[in-house]
Amino acid sequence: MFSPLMESIIEREGLPVVSAATLDEFAKANGDMVLFVGGDWHRHVEVNDVAVILPEIVKASGGHLSAAVLERSSEREVQTRYRFNRFPSLIFLRDGHYLGVIQKVLDWADYVTEINEILARDATPPPQFEFPEGCAPIAQTRSN
Repeated sequence: MFSPLMESIIEREGLPVVSAATLDEFAKANGDMVLFVGGDWHRHVEVNDVAVILPEIVKASGGHLSAAVLERSSEREVQTRYRFNRFPSLIFLRDGHYLGVIQKVLDWADYVTEINEILARDATPPPQFEFPEGCAPIAQTRSN
């Protein structure tokens, strides 16, 4: 379930809601796009901030970017696919291929800079998964 604010933005802006199963087809048909992956709005206070910023990013692109919102039940599957570690995240795709991700709320000028850098890239596989700061993988030990 989305926050009431996110629901109203989806309705007002006519943003499509996609699932992990429908994302590839949607992304391939929409050129350069941004996918909003919100996470639990009860736990992540920035979800509504990024939800408000999303339509502004699309408008500022002058029609270059399309946008979609990922349904909540697909978030972990898409997180595994694109290897990001924070919610909310904005994933940028070109013809279905990964360009980059923004994982936090930024100042508007920083959004503009980061998005322009992301859109100037060639598509690449998503980066290796990085553990959040302060977390480390559990070391495997061998018994002799």
